[in-house]
Amino acid sequence: MNPRRLPPDSAEIPAALALIRAAFAYMDRIVDPPSSIHRMDEPALRAEAARAELWVIGAPGALAACGLFTPHADALYLGKLAVAEDRRGEGLARALIDHAAHRARALGLPCLELQTRVELAANHAAFAAMGFAQVAETAHPGYDRPTSLTFRKPL
Repeated sequence: MNPRRLPPDSAEIPAALALIRAAFAYMDRIVDPPSSIHRMDEPALRAEAARAELWVIGAPGALAACGLFTPHADALYLGKLAVAEDRRGEGLARALIDHAAHRARALGLPCLELQTRVELAANHAAFAAMGFAQVAETAHPGYDRPTSLTFRKPL
């Protein structure tokens, strides 16, 4: 279950994108506004992998989990955290988050940060169980109510 980093030119980028799309698909009927995953294509994920760090768990051709780690001034931001549906419950998200904590420490960052949609209460509970606490609410452009919650985990 050791995460490995995919470079932007990796032949596995399409598989990582497919994993993210599949893992986020259930949100289509729940979240408003729609997920940003609908705007992500292969060139966009390659650009993200160049700007940030794209980490995956699983053998080539059998990716089970992935996430984007983006260093910010005061935190390592975790984005597009995705686990294959048939691999949920195996601790893969926790393994990626543990690896993100290792990366944050190596980069001299004091905490991890992520966002999840207001409607995804199960995600809120899962992140709280892993030591994250809600620190902010944000609204997408054009919305007069919170649409996302920001969580942080000190290291």
